[in-house]
Amino acid sequence: MSLTDLCKSACEAKYIVQNLSTDEKNRALLAVADALVDGKSKILSANEKDVANGHENGMHQGMIDRLTLDDKRIKAMAEGVREVAALPDPIGEVMDEFERPNGLKIRKVRVPLGVIGIIYESRPNVTADAFALTFKSGNAVILKGGSDAINSNIAITNIIRDALKSCGICETAVSLIEDTDRSVTKKFMTMNEYVDVLIPRGSAGLIRTVVENSTIPVIETGTGNCHIYVDKDADLDKAIPIIINAKTQRIGVCTAAESLIVHEDIRDTFLPLFSKAMKENKVEVRADEGSRSLIEGAVSATEEDFGKEYLDYIISVKTVKSVDEAIEHINRYNTHHSESIITGNEESAQRFLDRVDAACVYVNASTRFTDGFEFGFGAEIGISTQKLHARGPMGLKELTSYKYQIRGEGQIRG
Repeated sequence: MSLTDLCKSACEAKYIVQNLSTDEKNRALLAVADALVDGKSKILSANEKDVANGHENGMHQGMIDRLTLDDKRIKAMAEGVREVAALPDPIGEVMDEFERPNGLKIRKVRVPLGVIGIIYESRPNVTADAFALTFKSGNAVILKGGSDAINSNIAITNIIRDALKSCGICETAVSLIEDTDRSVTKKFMTMNEYVDVLIPRGSAGLIRTVVENSTIPVIETGTGNCHIYVDKDADLDKAIPIIINAKTQRIGVCTAAESLIVHEDIRDTFLPLFSKAMKENKVEVRADEGSRSLIEGAVSATEEDFGKEYLDYIISVKTVKSVDEAIEHINRYNTHHSESIITGNEESAQRFLDRVDAACVYVNASTRFTDGFEFGFGAEIGISTQKLHARGPMGLKELTSYKYQIRGEGQIRG
C-alpha cells in the first residue's frame, strides 16, 4: 500500500474509531493485551533479529537496551494496554457548560484529535503504548518506527490488527509505515491533508528534523538532560540511593539523570560518598574544577558535558554556592524535561519547584518517575517538553481536543 493510500485509510478509520463506545474500545484493548502475551514468541523472534542487527551495526549499548524485548517487557506492554482499558474514557466529557443571556446553551466537550502520526526510534514497546492510548482516546494512529526496530514493530502491529479484526473493528485504526527509506518519512511529515497531528519520540536529531520539516502540527517530546541538585540541607542518606536510581536503573531513557549539582557547603562530605557510589556502579564522572579532586578518577567537564544527554554510564558534576545558582545552571542547560532537588529545607524546595523551567520538577525523588505508568496514566505517548496543548507525560486527555456544542431556539445575531 502506498503512503498516500495508507494515510487515506487512517483518515477514514478515524470517523469509525471516534464513534466506538467505551465498552467496544475496552473489549478490543483487552483482546489486544491477551494477543500480545499469546504472541510473545513471534515478537521475541522478530526482536532477536533487530537486536542482532543492532550489535552488527555497532549500536550504542543504551540504544540496545531501548530496543531489547524480553518476557518481562512484553508482559509490561500488555499490562500497559490493560491499564489503559481500565482508565476512564475522556471522550464526551463535558469540560464546561454555560448559558448566554440570549438563551444559547453552550457546552465544551472533549473530542479526539483525529489521525495521530507518531515517529519514533528503537523502542518497540512504543508501538503498543501508542496504539492503546490513541485508540482509547478515539483516534486512529499511523506509526513510523525506526529501521532498527522494524521487525519487532511489524510483529507487534500485526498482532494488534488481528486482535482488532477479531473484535469486528477496522484494523486500519492502527497502521505501520514499513518502508524504512528516509524519503518516505519526510513525505509522511507533509501529509497534513490526512494527518491531524504529528508526535516525534526519540533523539534530539529526530525531533529537530520533524519540527523543521513537518507541515503537520507537531507536539514536541524532548530529550532528557535531567539534573539532580543536592542542597546544603539535603539528607545524604536519601541522596545517594536517589542518584544511583536516577543514573543507573536504565541508562538509555530520557528520564535518566545526566548531571549532578552539589552545594559547596556539603561538597567535602558528600562527594566522596558520591564518588564511591559511582565507582561501584561503573559510572564515569566529568566534574568541574571545584569538585574534581574529591571524586576518584573524575575527568574535567567541558561546556558540552553540562548540556549533554549521555544515555550512557557518564554523569557531569557542577558545584554551586546557592539554590539560585543551581536553578540558573539548570535553566541554562536543561531540556525542560525532569529536574530534582534533594533538600530538607522547605523554602529551598518551593523555590526550586517554582523557578525551574521543566515539565516535571521533583523534591526528594528520582527523575525516573516521569512516566505515564508511574503517573497513573496507564501508559504514555511521550514526554512533552513544550508548553502548548500538552506538557509532561502525555496520557489519554493529552490526546484529545474539544469542541463547542451550542443549542438554540431560533436565535439570530443582530
